[in-house]
Parts: sequence; structure tokens; C-alpha cells
Amino acid sequence: MSDLFSASGGAAEQSYNASAIEVLEGLEPVRRRPGMYIGGTDERAFHHLAAEVLDNAMDEAVAGHATRIEVTLEPGNRLTIIDNGRGIPVDPHPKYPDKSALEVIMTTLHSGGKFSDKAYATSGGLHGVGVSVVNALSADTVVEVARNKELFRQSFSRGHPTSGLEKLGATPNRRGTSVSFTPDTEIFGPTAHFRPARLYRLARSKAYLFRGVEIRWKCAPELIGDDTPASAVFQFPGGLADHLKEQIGTRECVTAEFFAGRQDFPDGQGSVEWAVAWPLYGEGSTSFYCNTIPTPDGGTHETGLRGALTKGIRGFGALVGQKKADGIQAEDIFSGAEMMLSVFIRDPQFQSQTKDRLTSPEAARLVENAVKDHFDHFLADNMDRGRALLGFVLDRMDERLARRAEREVKRKTATSKRNLRLPGKLTDCSSDDPAGTELFIVEGDSAGGSAKQARDRKTQAVLPIRGKILNVASATADKIRANNEIADLIQALGCGTRDKYDPAALRYERIVIMTDADVDGAHIATLLMTFFFQEMPGLVRDGRVFLAQPPLYRLSAGGTIAYARDDAHRAELDKTVFKGKKVEVSRFKGLGEMASTQLKETTMDPKTRTLIKVTLPGEYEERASVRDLVDRLMGRNPEHRFAFIQANAAYVDDETIDA
Repeated sequence: MSDLFSASGGAAEQSYNASAIEVLEGLEPVRRRPGMYIGGTDERAFHHLAAEVLDNAMDEAVAGHATRIEVTLEPGNRLTIIDNGRGIPVDPHPKYPDKSALEVIMTTLHSGGKFSDKAYATSGGLHGVGVSVVNALSADTVVEVARNKELFRQSFSRGHPTSGLEKLGATPNRRGTSVSFTPDTEIFGPTAHFRPARLYRLARSKAYLFRGVEIRWKCAPELIGDDTPASAVFQFPGGLADHLKEQIGTRECVTAEFFAGRQDFPDGQGSVEWAVAWPLYGEGSTSFYCNTIPTPDGGTHETGLRGALTKGIRGFGALVGQKKADGIQAEDIFSGAEMMLSVFIRDPQFQSQTKDRLTSPEAARLVENAVKDHFDHFLADNMDRGRALLGFVLDRMDERLARRAEREVKRKTATSKRNLRLPGKLTDCSSDDPAGTELFIVEGDSAGGSAKQARDRKTQAVLPIRGKILNVASATADKIRANNEIADLIQALGCGTRDKYDPAALRYERIVIMTDADVDGAHIATLLMTFFFQEMPGLVRDGRVFLAQPPLYRLSAGGTIAYARDDAHRAELDKTVFKGKKVEVSRFKGLGEMASTQLKETTMDPKTRTLIKVTLPGEYEERASVRDLVDRLMGRNPEHRFAFIQANAAYVDDETIDA
């Protein structure tokens, strides 16, 4: 034992002394580890900076001190957010008398006016890190404060002041705070940029969450696309009910009237607002907020809503003599529903600094008690409405129990794939276990023949489809059901569609769309992705759908052979692999023209291929944007596609057309 201890140490031990202990001061920890404060350095984290500043302005509005907020995006990633609230204090801070309160807030972690309820009864910022983190991760920040009819300004860079507090003079008609900043490319990279559409949706969603505020949106015209206006004013007196009405659109619902309302909590503990609808078709979605902060992972306020609705519908079932209602669970009510919930509470607790999940235990009790009475009245005040909703929920319960029974049967009988009824064109894999298996959806019998020869027979199945499948975004439900190609695809996957989708019944771990590397192939892939997005969104959300990347060219010079995905990749290989050599180029006309060995090496072998995963964004605003994009580009209105072509025609050059 003594030998073991004496053997350690040496040079490493000698070098580990007091001088090896770093002390990070000011905002340096934020720049060293930004992921701890904003969740990373990707696009979501980049836009989180905007949310932090906007949340501060919203806190002023919720506290009753601001009525207007302006969000302005300018060229060069310059974002300015202005409110007409009280303005950040600029007098000397008692603990740091040589600094103003403004400078302390901007340059010191865990500083702010939200640790107690003296300045804010409820707020989104809790830890005093939000705006200081924005300052730390910005190359340039300018704060202007109009307070007591005087205007002040101070500049910062990467967390450090670059000027003192300047007094600019009298401003009798202005009040509030302006924060203007440019995120630092050293942190986020040179290509990161604010997306106008995302900021636009963020600003609009905040206006829905607090009906007393007016939010003005402005964007430099050269930055916007066809889906985002250069200016807009948001003010929604109906709050979440207005938001839900816009989201439902023309879809028919189980009840003509939404279940919507607002209730203050007792003893000034805050308030809750909700809006719920049950569309007859579509997957539905949930959006949860606390103190105007999105909580995409839900939390205790969601638990309270679930409890209120579950107990309410069970109680109504007992009232009308429906004994089956005792078996209703929250998932039967939430499945397919469009739900929005916003709470304002004091000192909320979140799972992390990015506030994705609310963990305050009292929120569940407060929300359930506030919502349940309203839901009871919603059901009982109109018995026909109550019975319609009860019947809808009981149907969902029956479907859930049927799916569970099917899973039990499958587990007991261990049914083999080979015993299932499968489409005749499917060449299945031999493995009965879905884990590790893949279904390749290929274009035409010729490509299907090459793929069958190139595949791993144990784990890879091949389903050829004939040409371009039906565009489900512009087709009726009857037309979709009658389409043979879609019927074969649904049958091969085995998991059902829409509200009957069951991930446990999926017969393959991955679904790979493998089409030719040309325009027609891209169109077919788009039609298939539209099908999965509309009919099996859970499949996409679970990360089961992939795009294969077959090559367009085979390049060879001497004994060197390489494959290029497109013209840009071909040019890159000419420069890096072949370096000016005379290259023999073969262009593949399609997957069916490739030798099976080539197809296996380039596109199907997990050791050498490249796949692109098709995903759905997690945030509500982004999901809504995807739905809108699919509707505009693939839906029934050709004017939307024409507008998109007009807006993007300038980006298409002759080389793209030739390819």
C-alpha cells in the first residue's frame, strides 16, 4: 500500500500548486463556457440572447410600468429592444459606489432587481444573469436609459465597459431602456445571424402572452423574405384565445367554443391564462409559458392543467351516468388537442438557466384549483357541448386501450415479420427485431433492383415506389386513402398514421429516402417528406427519417477514384483530391444506372455512406413556421408557390439550371 502511494506524484504533483488555480472574474466565465448560460453556441442559443433582452422589457410591462416595446433588426446582426418602462437605475450602487447601478447590472453576474418582490412581483429573470450574459457574448452593446426626464448612455464590448456613463441631456418626452447589441462572432462564428422570421414570431408570441402590451416590430427591408413583414404592430386584447384562434385557422373542432379563460391566484400569488381546443383532425400541439418565458418541456403548471381537465371530464362523465369515464387519463384529453397555458408566479423555479421546464411545486396546485371550476362550468353550462367533448375523449381512451391490447398480444405471441401481410413490392429484411433495421424507399423498379443487390439482407429492406407519389398536402383524405403507393408505404411501416400512429408498431428503426441526385429526385424526396410530416409527424420528431446522399458523378484519374454529390462537391474534389490532373468524369443518370457495388459503397453501407436526418424543431414558434412553410410550398394554393418562386428566382443561376 505504501508503495502504491509513493509511486504517484512526481512532476505532475509538483506542477499542481496554487498557481494552477484560475480565478475567473467578471463575465469571463460566460465567455469561457457559454453553454452553461444559454445552452450552447448554436442558432437556438444565438437567438436566446434576443429572448433575454426582450424578457426584461416584458417584465416591465407585466409589472405595469411599460405599455410599449420596440424590436428592431438592422444589418450587421444589430438588434435593438426598447421599452417605455422605468429605465434601469443609473445612480451609484451602494456596494460599488464608483459604479452606476447600470454598469453593475451589465457587467456583474447575479445582479438585478428580481431577487425579491420589491421591484417586480413576477418576472422571467430570476438569477440576474440574463442581460449581463448578453453583454458578455456581444462584440458591441450600447444601453440608453431615459429616467427622470434625463437621457444616459453607456457602451460595452465583450462584457467590459468601453465608456463611462454619459449624461446626454434632458429628454422630457421619453422614458425607459434601450439595449442595442451585436453578438460576438468569436463566440458564435462568422456565419451566425439573426433570422427575421424567428424574431418576428418571438415578438408576436410575447404580445399574445400579455394583452396589455403593444409590441412594434421593425426590420431592415434588405433582410426580410416573403414570409416576414418589414414592420408590424402586435396587440391582442384576447390574449391566448386570439393566439389559439389564429393557430386553429379553418379546422373544425369538437366544440365550437374554445375552453379559454384567465384567473388570478389567491393572496396575490400571480395568475393563470389558458386556451384549449380539440380539432377533429391534425396532431395538435402544446405551448406552455411561465412569466412570458417559453417552457417547451412543460413542468408543474402543465401538471396542474392536466389534473384540472382530467378530474373535470371524469366528474362530468359521472354526472351524465357514463361509468367508463372513470378510466380516462390525461393523455386521452391532451392527445390531438391544441393547448396553451401561461402562468405568472412569484419566484418561479426552473430546471436550468434556459428555463425549459418549470419545477415550482406550488404551480401545480394553483393552476389546478384555478382552472377546474372554469372547466366544470364549461362542460355543464352546455350539456350538448359537454357530451360531445366527453364522447371525443372516450374515443381516444378506447384507441389507447386498443393499442395497449395489441402490444400485449404482440409480446405474448412474438409474431414474426414474415407472418404479417406486406405489400408485394417490398423486399423485406430477414431480422424480426426492428432494432438496427432500415427501410430504403427508392424511385422505380430499376433503382429497386440495384438496391436489392447492394443491401445487407439481414437488416436492410427495399420498397420501390412508382415515380412521384401523391402530394398529400393538397389532396383530400379520400384521395390519400385510395392511393396505392401510399397504401403500400403505410402497410410496410406498420405503425399507422395521424392519431392512430403507434411508434411501438414501427417495423424498422430507420426509414431512408433514397432518390436520384437530380431535380426529379429532390421533388420525390420532398413529396415523401411532406407525407411523413403530415401523416406521421411522430416518425420525424423521433428522428427516424433520413435522406440518402447518392453521388451524381464518378471521378477518376490514374488509380484514384472519388464520387461527387453535386457540382460544388465535384469542384472541391478537383482542387483537393485530383489537384489539376486530367479527370475522367462519369455522370450517373440515376440509381438504376449504378452498379450494385457502387451503390453499396457510396449510399447504403453504414461504414462509408452519409445520411441526413430529417428533424422537426422543438420550439412552438419554429414548429408553426414549418407548418406554414409546408402549407405554402406544398398546399392547395398555387399563388403561395408562385410568390416563393418570384422571391427566390434571383438566387438561381445558369449553372444550377444546367445541373
